[in-house]
Parts: sequence; structure tokens; C-alpha cells
Amino acid sequence: MKKSILTILFLTTFLSLFGQSDDNRLNGIEKEIEKWMEAYKAVGLSIAIVENEEILFNKGFGYRDLENKKPITENTVFPIASCSKAFTATLVGMLEAENKLLLTDRPTTHIPNLQFNTAEMNTSISISDLLSHKSGIGQLNGTLVLFPENNRLKIMEKLKYIKPEGKVKESTIYSNMAYTIAGTVIEEITNKSWEENIQRNIFSPLKMNHSFTSLGQAKNTGNFSWGYGLFQNKIKKVNFEEYYDYKPAGGIRSTSKDLAHWMLAWLNEGKFENTQVIPENFIKNARKFHNSREGDDEPNLYFQGYGLGWRVEARNGEYRVQHGGNTSGFTTLVVIYPFKKFGITILTNQDDSILPYIIADAIQNRMLNKKSASDYPVVVQDIYQSSEIKKSLNKEKPPSKSLASFVGEYEHKGYGKVKIVLEDDNLYANFPTYKFFLEHLHYNIFVMKPLQDISDIFNPEFAVNFKMNENGEMADFTMNLQSEPVEFIRKNKG
Repeated sequence: MKKSILTILFLTTFLSLFGQSDDNRLNGIEKEIEKWMEAYKAVGLSIAIVENEEILFNKGFGYRDLENKKPITENTVFPIASCSKAFTATLVGMLEAENKLLLTDRPTTHIPNLQFNTAEMNTSISISDLLSHKSGIGQLNGTLVLFPENNRLKIMEKLKYIKPEGKVKESTIYSNMAYTIAGTVIEEITNKSWEENIQRNIFSPLKMNHSFTSLGQAKNTGNFSWGYGLFQNKIKKVNFEEYYDYKPAGGIRSTSKDLAHWMLAWLNEGKFENTQVIPENFIKNARKFHNSREGDDEPNLYFQGYGLGWRVEARNGEYRVQHGGNTSGFTTLVVIYPFKKFGITILTNQDDSILPYIIADAIQNRMLNKKSASDYPVVVQDIYQSSEIKKSLNKEKPPSKSLASFVGEYEHKGYGKVKIVLEDDNLYANFPTYKFFLEHLHYNIFVMKPLQDISDIFNPEFAVNFKMNENGEMADFTMNLQSEPVEFIRKNKG
């Protein structure tokens, strides 16, 4: 890399209240972080290291706003994505401590009109299964992102129409929907929103004064980070992910300083500044092994699985409790060593990056006086960029009917409605959140192409496969929103 503005960016650090440490284990840590930021072309990050009852190191590096050269500090707000799951699980643990629920309860006991797709799911899924990804429900991100609702109870009404991705109690499939259900359980029991519960029961007592459940609130602080990603080795700014009503799975925005307080509570059996904030019994239960987790077979990884809101593993002879988060423009990590009494939070404004994991591993080696490594890989996935839209039809494999024949409203009761419209001799698909151009692939199969910049959540270029009935009319289309194609039935013509 040439020594240019980017070099200055990567070598610039910004001191904070806890930026300096006399701990010999952390000597040279700033230069090591800067080195990896440069290797990854990372715009910025914020980091906190805690041990026992104190913050050892808390500092910002690089920029929260690259264009305007605004620095990151320990109070810069980042979306923490799936690191939010431990907060939702903690609220459940608090309700258990108050004898308002049992982890063995079925969520159907607490949510009116909630029914799952099968009788076995209705009778077998427990709240604990939701928190440890044993429900078999699956990701179902298509319904959460493409078909959001204005309240969580409406999402609950859809679940009886959505087929599970795995078997109850035997599944290891990670599920944002499961945490959306858990958040709804909390709301129904407390008669308060998930957002209110987080603020009152966690943010306030832990003095997490720069943490929010609203993107708007985060932006109003004036000290929030924009998100960035790499595409063909170039830095690009990306849009924020809107979490709509699946915030219990990933909707918290926070800072490294606030998350230092969160880690201190977890390292001290739920106490923060001598006050019991999180029930001690839940702390111990949440960090236990509740479910296995698939992953690479590594010689230094003895086991890995799910706790309650956390991932748990034994790596290099050390037991650790951790969770990462990945959202449009950001990658985050919170990792705690409960028996060594230290923890690390790394928040970076780089999309789909393993940078936080590399830095956390380097810090772990320092804290545990282990041999440092220098052969870490540089792995950053390219962000999604829409391909060029081709408006011409495939003349060699044309549609079986005129484009006007495809027009109409199509519905899947577990997902929602899609309107297929004809404008300027082209087909478009109108979803509740986005409008897509339908680019013809071949015969009656089209590919969705976004007409606006969208957050880098997933590649939305799904194939839409239209099918006809015995009368030669378009009857439905399928999309691969789950492991098996999801069918949308035509309700009326346009």
C-alpha cells in the first residue's frame, strides 16, 4: 500500500480516558492494532479490555466518518448486531428470577394466538430452545427483512404458515426469528416494549449512557459511526440495516465504553459497582453448554456450542463465552473469559470482516502470556453490489406468455404479499420494503434486481420462478427464501 491519506488514517489513534495502560501485557498494543487495521484497510474501530472489576484499556482508532475525517472515541456509537442477543436472553433471565416465567415454558403459553407450523413445535419448543437455537425454526430472514410488520404480534401470527428448517431439540440452526419470539414473550409478560425493558433493566443500571435501541437516537448523539465495506479492494460507504421488528435479535447500538460495563457485570456474577444487576444464577446458566454448534474441525478447538444468548467454546485450553455481530457496514465482537476474569469488546465499521477476531486473539495471547501469532489471514468479504440491469428478454428462451400475463398480487401467508406490475414494458416486484426490477433469465424465470441502494444484509438477487395452472394462467411463483422454495400464490390479476 502506498503511503498516502489511507496510511495516515490507519496510523492515527485517538486517546481516551482509558487509552493508556501501565499493564506490561498491553505494551505496544496500539501499534499492533494499527498494523492490522492497515492490512485490512479498515476505516476505524473502538476497543475495550476489562479485567476483574476495572477497565484496562478503552480507545478509539481511525475514523467514524471517513469523508469528514471525524475520529472514533470510546463513546462512538456502533450497531452491535447479534451481540444484542445476550441482552434479550438476559431480560428473560431476569423474568425467570422474578418467577414470571420458566425457561422450560412454551412461548405459546405467553403469546396469544402464537402457533407454529407443526403440533410437535407447539408442544415441544421451549423458551430455552429459542435462546440456544434448538427450536428448528431457522433463520427466516426473508420474512423479517422483506416483509416487516409494524408490531411483533403480527409476525407471530405468520409462524403457523412457515415450515421449520430443522427438528425441535435436535437443531443447531441459528435463528433471528427465535430471538424475535423471545422478545415478544418479554413484552407480553411485562406489558412493556422490548426497547423499554432494555433501557430500564440493563442500560440504566449498568450506566450504559450511550446505548440505544433506535438508529435515530444513535444518530442524534452526533458521535456515531458510518458503516463501510470493501469491494474489489476499495473502501465503500454502505447503508445502515433497518431492524424493524426483529430488534431483539440484533437492534442495539452501543459503544466500547458501555460494553465494558456490560462485560464487567458478566465477569462479576452479575454485579456492577456492587449492585446485583443481572441474576447470578442466570449468569452461570447462560454461559453453560446448551446446544452444539457446527463449525470447522480445528485441533485447538475442543468443543463449541450455544449457551443462552452466547456462543461457548473451549479453545487453546481456555473456556470463553463470546458472540459476534455482522450487519451492513459493521462487524463486532464481545468475548469473555469467565474463569480468567477478563473480556474484550471490538467494534469496527467494516462489513463482514474477521478483523475483530484477529485482534481479540492477539489480545488473548497477551493477557494469558501465550506465544503471539503473526500468520493471521486477512479475510474481508466483498460487500454486495448490484449487477447491471439487463432490460431485454432472452429471445432464445422467451417467456411462455406475454409479460402482462404475469401481473397480479401474489401471497404467502407466512411471508406476505408481492405485487407484480408492468411498467414501460418491464416487470417489477413491489415488496413492502423494496421495489425490484425483474430481469428475465429464461422462460418463466426472472431475477430480482434492486432499484435503490440497499443495506448489505444479503444478496437480494433471488430467482423468481413463475408457474402456470392447467388453464395456462400464471398461478404462483417460488423464491428460495428457505432451504426449500417458498411458494407465493396468485390472489388476483393486476
